[in-house]
Amino acid sequence: MPHSQLPRHSRFAPSTYMDTSVLRVATYNIHKGVRGVGPRKRLEIHNLGLAVEALDADLVCLQEVRLFHTRDARRFDRTSFGWPDMGQAEFLAPEGYEVAYRSNAVTRHGEHGNALLSRWPMGDVGHHDVSDHRFEQRGLLHVQVVWAGTPVHVIVIHFGLVHSSRLRQVQRLGRYMAESVPAQAPLLVAGDFNDWSERLDVPMHSLGLQRAGTEGHRHLKRSTFPALAPVFALDRIYVRGLRCRALQVPRGAAWARMSDHLPLLAELELD
Repeated sequence: MPHSQLPRHSRFAPSTYMDTSVLRVATYNIHKGVRGVGPRKRLEIHNLGLAVEALDADLVCLQEVRLFHTRDARRFDRTSFGWPDMGQAEFLAPEGYEVAYRSNAVTRHGEHGNALLSRWPMGDVGHHDVSDHRFEQRGLLHVQVVWAGTPVHVIVIHFGLVHSSRLRQVQRLGRYMAESVPAQAPLLVAGDFNDWSERLDVPMHSLGLQRAGTEGHRHLKRSTFPALAPVFALDRIYVRGLRCRALQVPRGAAWARMSDHLPLLAELELD
């Protein structure tokens, strides 16, 4: 059946059809693969694996990903599924995907950072510290992905909790882009921007980055936090040399329980 005759219940292509003119990108803060506190703390990393596969994205940008955590590994090793015997990025990657991971923060029992899962071939993996103060360890992950023959630069980021810190992190991002990303190369910057007050679009635009879903007269901002009743659009994708043709946030009880954030899924094409 020709693509034009495929049933379309949404603007997103069916997962059985591989359209190489469209780059499907998801960004997701997975809350270190666990939810709750104390005796009610539960392991969600196995459900998150099903969720990542269900997104059917070419690129999955992840934040708050653990390589290891000794205390939770001991605790959940007694459960029926158990703590994965590999890093969370590797564990979450669907079959055939390449994985890039770099740690941002070291804690008493482990660490966590950003990851990229890619259906397309990856180049070198870069990491840059954008921490603004000693109480928040933050970093960016940079990978060049070759999408259907086109090199696309991908930066996965998790910004700080204070607005002034975020502004300085945008400046550090700009300096890094100038040094490490060719000026004419397609680029996307995705992650958890913690921009509660919706004030980062202007400084990001000064770097030549447009927020996906706000091109022209369209305003498709999608709220992703808190997962149970989303109000804030903290999770975003900014682009250069690409345009957004669809933007979606999966909803429902299953999605709401896996993390305190919902994932954001975009369809992008070359500009």
